[in-house]
Amino acid sequence: MRDRTGRAGDAGTREGGRASEGGKAGAGGKAGQGGRVSEGGDAGEGGDGIRTFPFPTELAVRGVGIQIGTMGGDAAWHGEAPLDRVHRIDFHVVMLFTDGPVRHMIDFAEYEAAAGDLLWIRPGQVHRFSRTSEYRGTVLAMQPGFLPRATVEATGLYRYDLPPLLRPDPAQLDALDAALAQLRREYEDTTTLPLSLHTAVLRHGLTAFLLRLAHLAASSAKAAQEQPDSTFTLFRDAVERDFATNHSVNAYADALGYSRRTLVRAVRAATGETPKGFIDKRVILEAKRLLAHTDLPIGRVGVAVGFPDAANFSKFFHLHTGQTPVAFRAELR
Repeated sequence: MRDRTGRAGDAGTREGGRASEGGKAGAGGKAGQGGRVSEGGDAGEGGDGIRTFPFPTELAVRGVGIQIGTMGGDAAWHGEAPLDRVHRIDFHVVMLFTDGPVRHMIDFAEYEAAAGDLLWIRPGQVHRFSRTSEYRGTVLAMQPGFLPRATVEATGLYRYDLPPLLRPDPAQLDALDAALAQLRREYEDTTTLPLSLHTAVLRHGLTAFLLRLAHLAASSAKAAQEQPDSTFTLFRDAVERDFATNHSVNAYADALGYSRRTLVRAVRAATGETPKGFIDKRVILEAKRLLAHTDLPIGRVGVAVGFPDAANFSKFFHLHTGQTPVAFRAELR
């Protein structure tokens, strides 16, 4: 097998390479270096207190809904968001590395990427860049809504159950390199097509790249042979939407028009978990996010994830983590 180190440089990302004007993407070189503030790029702060930064449309070539560039330098999503601080973004980011190792935190899990690996961060995930790692390679950012709904479904853009760290084999990496290189060339070509056609070409190129990426992600999750059926997909989407107010398996089954037994079979086949375990896991993740990254009182954290009674929330959290909410928060600060 060929050495993968530096192989991704064929996508126009060799160290020292530069994106065209406006094509420098937002993942900085060494995290913690100050980023530039984008006009109109102010972050929002949701009810959970975690800063969420918007897609930097004003930095994209011709204002289209994607951005591709070379990782490195001092750019960030926003000047008030040093990269080594936890934050959310409301868009997709895919980083293809030409050097490593790089350590990156996504939703309380630390991932170590090497040359030729990819990290796929989805909207709403809490993440943090490493203070010591040098990020080298290509970064692709994509605004939700840039692709039609059918493409979103086909590419699994919101499959939060799939792993963010992807390790393609040499053949897969070559194909991803080629797709990303072509997409970048089209992105930086601002002279040969009118904006409407330029945007259409980008959508097609992005779709080709994401279909390959989605297949790799599904394979990495050992799900390439059997995609989750529609029963699990509908349940997963309902939980993502309603987990803060609905913890009842029967309520989800009734709302979706399935028997409890059907729902149990579908969720177990797709994840190896029970529906109740799947719901509880999502609730615990959100509770951890709020405890670690906000100053909300414990009682308000409980209310935010569906526990009006603080004592019940503490019991639930301790049952699933072995720690009280207070101890979990103190351990991280």
